Amino acid sequence: MTIRVLIADDQVMIRDGLAALLSSDPGIEVIGQAGNGREAVEMARRLDPDVIVMDIRMPEMDGLAATAELAGGADPDADPAGARPKVLMLTTFDLDEYVYEALGAGASGFLLKDASAADLVNGVRVVAAGDALLAPSITRRLIGDFARRRRHQRPSPQATAGLTPRELDVLRLIARGLSNAEIAAELVLAEQTVKTHVGHVLTKLMLRDRTQAVVYAYENGLVG
Repeated sequence: MTIRVLIADDQVMIRDGLAALLSSDPGIEVIGQAGNGREAVEMARRLDPDVIVMDIRMPEMDGLAATAELAGGADPDADPAGARPKVLMLTTFDLDEYVYEALGAGASGFLLKDASAADLVNGVRVVAAGDALLAPSITRRLIGDFARRRRHQRPSPQATAGLTPRELDVLRLIARGLSNAEIAAELVLAEQTVKTHVGHVLTKLMLRDRTQAVVYAYENGLVG
């Protein structure tokens, strides 16, 4: 299955470079390039990409506002679990304060602009799959810090409403950064069974992917 990618960056040379790197992978198709967040939102709605590689700082509308709009942040009646493109944020600094806002806006992963071509391709694939956290340490470190700032001290009843005890176990292990295979080993389950539980957790909590599940678990005091 080909992953359809939209690139959003205000610098033409960076856009062209990213497009060339991604297009070299036979499983990825670059379907468009946007010079700012407004263009990215408009093109995403028209072209329906699977992943948007989004710069944080852009004119007219920055990557944060664009990500929030694409995630339904501007529409209080929007379904957070609805089919929307995954956003892979590009940042210059691994501790960029804007990244915390990006997590809240709905970004699925983060990549430094000086990352290797292999990291870029892998990041797009991981975010498109939605079944694992992005490998570079930036994502897990930022998620942990972001969540510690906002989490509740104790789990609220609403936080686990509708989840079975096994699904709650799976959510906590997702928040610890375990893969499906590692969760299966921890709980002595088949990997396909874990995958089913993960799908139920995301659907019941109306979350887009595992990154959002990690944030949810930390925010609601389900894991320390």
